[in-house]
Amino acid sequence: MTLSNSVFQSIRNWDNENFLHPWEGMAYLGQNERTFAESGLGVHVVTEDGKRLIDGPAGMWCIQLGYGNTEIADAMAQQAKEMAYFSPFNNANSTPARLAHEIAKRTPGDLNHVFFTTGGSTAVDSALRFVQFRNNLLGKPEKKIVISRQKAYHGSTYLAASVSGKERDKGWLDQASHLTRFLPNVNPYTRRTDQTVDDFLDEKIADLENMILQAGADKVAAFIAEPILCSGGVIVPPLGYHQRCLEICRKYDVLYISDEVVTGFGRLGHWFASEDVFGIQPDIITCAKGMTSGYIPMGACIISERLIADVSGDNAQNATFSNGFTYSGHPVSAAAGLKTIEIMERDGILEHVRAITPLFEERLQALADLPLVGDARGMGLVGCVECVADTEADNLLDLDKSVGAMIDHHCQENGLILRPIINMCVFSPPLIITEGELNEMFDILEKGIRLATDDLTRQGVFNA
Repeated sequence: MTLSNSVFQSIRNWDNENFLHPWEGMAYLGQNERTFAESGLGVHVVTEDGKRLIDGPAGMWCIQLGYGNTEIADAMAQQAKEMAYFSPFNNANSTPARLAHEIAKRTPGDLNHVFFTTGGSTAVDSALRFVQFRNNLLGKPEKKIVISRQKAYHGSTYLAASVSGKERDKGWLDQASHLTRFLPNVNPYTRRTDQTVDDFLDEKIADLENMILQAGADKVAAFIAEPILCSGGVIVPPLGYHQRCLEICRKYDVLYISDEVVTGFGRLGHWFASEDVFGIQPDIITCAKGMTSGYIPMGACIISERLIADVSGDNAQNATFSNGFTYSGHPVSAAAGLKTIEIMERDGILEHVRAITPLFEERLQALADLPLVGDARGMGLVGCVECVADTEADNLLDLDKSVGAMIDHHCQENGLILRPIINMCVFSPPLIITEGELNEMFDILEKGIRLATDDLTRQGVFNA
């Protein structure tokens, strides 16, 4: 919808005065000039002034099937007409029951128990609470520590935020620090210049084992890991990392939680990346985002038969897993999830992602040759370009933020939305993106980086 200037200015004022956004920079509260995405079709969104932009991040990693998909919208509307809500505490409904079954058919190994949540953060919180619950029933109340990584992001609810390792997100908020331990960055780009990738990998595996031994295997409950550390800058661990981490976990009776909130439902060309891409069968998988193609909130914590058996039936001790949400298994969300799965299978979306990935990776790696780019990395349809202007600057953080903002500005001027994370440009387009649209996206991104390079050169903070 295109709004008149007078009407839109009132709405912008209301947005600044009344809508407290996620990750709000409080110093600029009420002064933001955000872009309004008012409509969308396919891989494009349309802004308040009618400008058409490729949605590089697919919303927040989630618009798998693009905008304006009437099949998903119609399925949601029909479900809302028939049964808009049921209490998951007291009743059941066929739509989420069917979705749970369809998800369980696609998970690795014996991960057959689907606990529905409201999103990724509550999925991770539920996974961690289940781990605590299980250990309490097993008579291991001290086995509660969760190991994570620097740069990992697992959500913004209390426990999920506590196991997130993005240091700049943790400065002003409390967390359950007594329950967490963090391992060093697993990004191969950060390794020493004299260190091979294989040696770096050995070091990262040793980090995990040493942390378990330091904390005490009887105290460590779980290791939580994203297949790719997406919000941390699309960090792809070295080949074999996840398999070797799982071996360490099995050695010390530590559960492995695979956080597939981003990578699940097609982002890497498979329903789930844990087994099909990285060769592991975790104990718990968390997912959200793409499971409804972003059309309505929903998440899930998927738990293995082995873990459930420890706390059910004759082992239940009359315990109740007292964790849940008013909107667990919401039927309208479940209808969106079922329709998303149906469309992805009918239209061969997973196959399309695998087919277009080589072009994506080719165009991504070509950006590494640009003078401003320090690293270009990614996998499947998720990528990151990390830019480096002046490593000797006194105000390095401010400079890095300005670099990301410059590239974002130039890209948006030329028809592309990015997700700037300090000096990194992150993108994960809708899975339906065509070859032509993908080339256009990278053409604009390259132009944006070149224009930002010119800006920095004129400012005297970069010398190509």
